[in-house]
Amino acid sequence: MKIEFCLITAAVIAAILISPIITQAGSRSHPLSEDAALDLLQRTLKRDRVYEKRISLDCIAYGTEETTNAYFEFVLREIHNTKCAGDPETSPAIDRYRVYRRSSKIQQWEAAEDKWQPYKARQTK
Repeated sequence: MKIEFCLITAAVIAAILISPIITQAGSRSHPLSEDAALDLLQRTLKRDRVYEKRISLDCIAYGTEETTNAYFEFVLREIHNTKCAGDPETSPAIDRYRVYRRSSKIQQWEAAEDKWQPYKARQTK
């Protein structure tokens, strides 16, 4: 009886320790949808206050420029209207980002270097 109790206890403890690993692995097996990728990008930029000193988040429009099996590529553009000011005939690009479907990693286009870089939180843009 004691051996059975020990075996059952060990199995329960093992299941408790392994379940978070299985849950985490399972969440990556479902790639992000476009809406989920955009939501992740918006939450990240807001959390890191990337544009806080440059432009209100209410004056930024998000557009999907490219969709692949690996990632979504988004362009952020200035909104020009009475609230946000600027010429309403233009909508200059602010930045471009890629959000990877499986890993949820974000990359940012660095125009000066002409290449994609891993996203790093910056508050000075």
